[in-house]
Amino acid sequence: MKTSRPSPIRSCLPVAWLLAAAALLTAAPGHAQDRVVNLEIKGGIGVATAEYIIKGIEYGNEQNANLIVLNTDTPGGLVNATRDIIQAILASEVPVATYVTPAGARADSAGTYILLASHVAAMAPTTHIGAATPVSMTGDDLTPAPEDIERRIRGTEPDAGEEDSIAEGEDQNGQDSSDEAPAEEPATLPGSAMERKVLNDAISYIRTLAERHGRNADWAERAVTEAATLTADEALEQNVIEYLVATQDELLAAVDGATVETTAGDVTIATANPEIDEYQPNWRLRLLMVLSQPEILLLLGLVGVYGLILEGWNPGALVPGTLGAICLLLALYGSQTIPINYAGVALILLGVGLMVAEAFAPSFGILGLGGIAAFVFGAILTFDSGIPGFGISIAFVVALAITAALFIVWVVSYLLKLRNRGAVSGSESIVGGLGLVMEDFDDEGKVWLEGEAWRARTRVPLKKDQEVLVTAMDGLILDVEPASAGRTAAAEPAA
Repeated sequence: MKTSRPSPIRSCLPVAWLLAAAALLTAAPGHAQDRVVNLEIKGGIGVATAEYIIKGIEYGNEQNANLIVLNTDTPGGLVNATRDIIQAILASEVPVATYVTPAGARADSAGTYILLASHVAAMAPTTHIGAATPVSMTGDDLTPAPEDIERRIRGTEPDAGEEDSIAEGEDQNGQDSSDEAPAEEPATLPGSAMERKVLNDAISYIRTLAERHGRNADWAERAVTEAATLTADEALEQNVIEYLVATQDELLAAVDGATVETTAGDVTIATANPEIDEYQPNWRLRLLMVLSQPEILLLLGLVGVYGLILEGWNPGALVPGTLGAICLLLALYGSQTIPINYAGVALILLGVGLMVAEAFAPSFGILGLGGIAAFVFGAILTFDSGIPGFGISIAFVVALAITAALFIVWVVSYLLKLRNRGAVSGSESIVGGLGLVMEDFDDEGKVWLEGEAWRARTRVPLKKDQEVLVTAMDGLILDVEPASAGRTAAAEPAA
């Protein structure tokens, strides 16, 4: 019987089909080249936010993403944290787009610097940017006066008296000076040397960021010197942003095919079929973000102090001390991520101490009111750095101070009542107690007291169910006598 061998062409068909399918999958839309990494800047920009954004940008570069989008809504933040974010943006090989969204959002102060540093700048309608004036740690505005800004731009001019005494076209010596250009000396900005240094550094920094991507550097300077702001429409007209879009889908469609310059050179953005990758912070960053809230820090500090105080009043309780120590350490850890004033912390501790003193040594409210006042002013002073996004609500502070005062007074009053109540266990609680005779006896027998049967002795005959008073205790034997009329036993014997 003659067998036939398979055709070589037929045997290669499966391999050819597999290769063709692989090629189609590689060229199909929505592959990794269209990956878009989404990050979010919301609220004040601090250490935790900076670390999250930096790690997100690193993640986008590791994943060879095509675009990293910073969805931004911030009032500003810390200078060092903002600079760290900007350095990560400038070092990224993947284009970074800052998108001010949703409607009603803002990119003030630090947000303006980040937007100008990004490869793509976009805003949603009814959003705004600007007010990028640096603020000192004491909350002082470093913006120069308008007349000083004018002098800085145009140069120092002679005062009115000199203008009246000098004829047009003549110098002070009466010589013709019409062909000579007037000498202009740059004006010095007001304030201390450090304030001028900070302001000039901010001006040069924001101009550099704007010029890097061909944006309006003159307006960027006014955002620092005059705290100028722009709506989304104005920002588009004045060449501060490139795109005005209502949604992120519109943004991705608009930037598709655009070419931007990164550290990897000219990069063409391809987002026709994007694959959105929502980058989320890990648990440590989430905890750090929570601890960066002034209200949370204040609550943790109070719980920590109260826990240690309660542990001191009741040694060995363990729970208050352990919980207080943990909360206090978390508060100290969180305090390193935001600017705080330690004089305010001292006032908070003084306020708590005065409230405790009011409970121990009543002063008709003087110590208590002083403690509340010290607590309120201390809390406000602690977080009153003037840096956007790191303030604290005065209403929250006042409500917390009153609650803390009532709580500490109630706790201390309760502990004092327990101390004055006397012993509730041991021999001190048995002597003077009332019991019931369990059987008739003339000399020794049993009585029921505090849920137990005790051996007892008496000098007078006693009848069953008769109420007796314990007069003394000798080891485990009670000396009893008939109780006075009208008194009732503390407990009933068991059946």
